[in-house]
Amino acid sequence: MTQLIQSVTDNAIFVLQFLGIVVAIFIVAYAFEKYSQKKQGVKVKILTTRKIAMTGMFSAIAGVLMLIEVPLVFIAPEFYGLDLSELPVLICGFAFGPVAGVVAEFVKIIIKLFFKPTSTAFVGELANFVVGCSLILPATIIYRLKKSKRMAISACVIGTLCITIVGTIFNAVYLLPKFAQLFGMPLESIIQMGREINEHITNITSFVVCAVAPMNLIKGTLVSVITLLIYKKISPILKHGE
Repeated sequence: MTQLIQSVTDNAIFVLQFLGIVVAIFIVAYAFEKYSQKKQGVKVKILTTRKIAMTGMFSAIAGVLMLIEVPLVFIAPEFYGLDLSELPVLICGFAFGPVAGVVAEFVKIIIKLFFKPTSTAFVGELANFVVGCSLILPATIIYRLKKSKRMAISACVIGTLCITIVGTIFNAVYLLPKFAQLFGMPLESIIQMGREINEHITNITSFVVCAVAPMNLIKGTLVSVITLLIYKKISPILKHGE
């Protein structure tokens, strides 16, 4: 806990930027959920007591899964790890809406930080949140508009494309330069790490295309496939009591 507080203090400006991004994404999720309610002619509370409790449960599962990272060292440098923490978050978003999904995505990071303080000056946590939301937000919004098997498949496909594209661009224009700045290391050093794995990596663009994009594509595909396989089976349990 002391380490977490110290890390927040040392990186206060970056943390404030992080929180600003969280609020912006939450507002987008809330706006789309209100829009879907209006389009469907329903008006219910976006976060009921039961939804909050269920979101907390899925957040806890996601937080634990976030601790289990598998480096794909044949694709990207070892500081990139593949985790499946978006799986319970996507299930939560499908069941309870985009707002619940975004909240679960944020709370899972808080839970993870209590078990394992940041080792990347919060850059890794910001990356995980933004890239995770680029899958969760479009997928849950699409599924919320019409809940059917076909829409669920479409939602997962579009979400996977979004996490691949957004993750690639976000790493190139913000995260990798910020990571280099906070750790006082030249960006070329990071690119060199990628070049040692893939000789086609020669600059920041080729780095994100050859290393970051495949990682996010694999992650989005795995999360989507597992969600599609199990969601309908557990959906009645999740919806019971609503």
